[in-house]
Amino acid sequence: MLKKATKLKSIIKTKTKRDINVRPTSEAMIELLTLLFLSSLAEEAKAKAFEEKSATIRAQHLRAVSKEMLKKARG
Repeated sequence: MLKKATKLKSIIKTKTKRDINVRPTSEAMIELLTLLFLSSLAEEAKAKAFEEKSATIRAQHLRAVSKEMLKKARG
C-alpha cells in the first residue's frame, strides 16, 4: 500500500498547475484525505461484498460502490 500512496502523491503533484505552489502541510492534507477516501471506499466495498455473500472483495464490488462514493465526495 505504501508504494501506491507515494505513486498517487506524485500523480496529484503532476496534475496540479505549475504556477501554484503547494506547501508541505497542504501536501499532507491531500495525502490524508486521499487515504481516508480509500479506506472508506474499502469499507463500503467490504459491505457490498458481504451483501452479495462473497468472502472476497472483487472489482465489481469496487465499481458499484465507487460511483456512489464519488458522488458523495463531490457534494
